[in-house]
Amino acid sequence: MRPVFRWLLAALAGAALLLVIAAGQHFRLFEQTWFQFTQWRQADQRQAASLWLPDYRAVIQAQQVEGIEDDLSALTFDPDRNSLIAVTNGTPQLLELSLEGRLLRAIPLVGFGDPEAIEYISQGVYVISDERLQRLLRVEVDERTELIDAAASQQLSLGIERNGNKGFEGLAYDVTGKRLFVAKERNPVRIYEVQGFPYAEDGQPLAVHVSENRERDADLFVRDLSSLQFDQQTGHLLALSDESRLVLELDTHGKPISSLSLSAGSHGLEQGVPQAEGIAMGPDGILYLVSEPNLFYAFERK
Repeated sequence: MRPVFRWLLAALAGAALLLVIAAGQHFRLFEQTWFQFTQWRQADQRQAASLWLPDYRAVIQAQQVEGIEDDLSALTFDPDRNSLIAVTNGTPQLLELSLEGRLLRAIPLVGFGDPEAIEYISQGVYVISDERLQRLLRVEVDERTELIDAAASQQLSLGIERNGNKGFEGLAYDVTGKRLFVAKERNPVRIYEVQGFPYAEDGQPLAVHVSENRERDADLFVRDLSSLQFDQQTGHLLALSDESRLVLELDTHGKPISSLSLSAGSHGLEQGVPQAEGIAMGPDGILYLVSEPNLFYAFERK
């Protein structure tokens, strides 16, 4: 083989290697591979003190939610109603779903630009995030509610690293610590902790404090964040990533300790979850998940 061809082949091989390395860094594949190895190596230590997502299996998958055409987004469990609450953002609505994924109720949202997340706070009280405007809105809902107007809601605006449609995508609430976790989708991926909102029962504003943990966020080897769920029993946080097709369990220090893959063939999934947008947990530990445009999933720990 002539030297020029050997040189050309070596250059092509080097370029291909650089592309593989670049792709691995972009998709955080190296961190994911190392995490999967350590997850199983330390399984015996972690199972008892965690939710341990590898044990979960799909019991409902890719079930269409009838009555919703598109834009099913976010999910939270309401213990008072024993149902799931979601939102849509194309035509803004608050939705109530049964634990089997049936649509029970739809309430129009007026004055909401791009509602992307909803979280149960207390009986009849929820917080909704408006992604583009980076607003948090406290809303109240009862049996007589026929419309929810943003203008009548307590609001908190957080203009943090605003960049269009890459704003607040997920919410989770720690009832004991009175902390509201707010997930920024990406560019960069962030999880903020907000204390002092929603306001007290009398509507009087409290001192609002917003904090972040960049060391924790740097360890999140996911490309985006779509939803959050806080588990009161363990104090752990679940972080859902659509683009990485992954649910991560973070311990009380914010370190990833277990994961649930949303790819085909994992956890009993016949097909991959196409666009995971919301996750919630019932009191029995069942994980519920919704995916655009209108798909419903449930996972049980076996």
